[in-house]
Amino acid sequence: MILPIYLYGSEVLRKENLDVDLTDKEGIAKLLADMKDTLKLADGCGLAAPQVGVNKRLVIVDGRELADSYEGMEDFFRVMINPEVVEESEETCEYSEGCLSVPGIYAEVIRPSKIKVEYYNENLEKVVEEFDGFACRMVQHELSHLEGNLFVDNLSPIRRKMLSRKLLAISKGAVQTRYKSKR
Repeated sequence: MILPIYLYGSEVLRKENLDVDLTDKEGIAKLLADMKDTLKLADGCGLAAPQVGVNKRLVIVDGRELADSYEGMEDFFRVMINPEVVEESEETCEYSEGCLSVPGIYAEVIRPSKIKVEYYNENLEKVVEEFDGFACRMVQHELSHLEGNLFVDNLSPIRRKMLSRKLLAISKGAVQTRYKSKR
């Protein structure tokens, strides 16, 4: 089922996100199927559960469509349940980011160059994995949603001020998306 993607200004994006109950296999499978369908229709490369109105610690990251632009993305698809960053590099890098919850806005964001994440995969197996390059960027962006943060929160005050009218318009619902969305 296609779920609406909540937009900037929606309270659900800022709420605390609880751990997924790993014993609820049926509920996890249903949410994952719905999130995959939603992500595909929205033509995005990542989606966090709060973006579809579910305050649980679950994200999908799919870089396969970006394989022509970024090295190592050919088979990059991850489901991360209850993820936790256990290590991050002091070295940082800057990339332009956008977000399905903040349509039409892109900005350069500085994040750690490498991270190590502990999570449960789609088969509920515990995984510890290191990420770098664009995969690292994608994972960090989605994990930020689980902390109630959006990429625009990481911008300098002057850059946020420059985007304030656009952000206000999104929060008031004065934006069109090519996917089902909700304020």
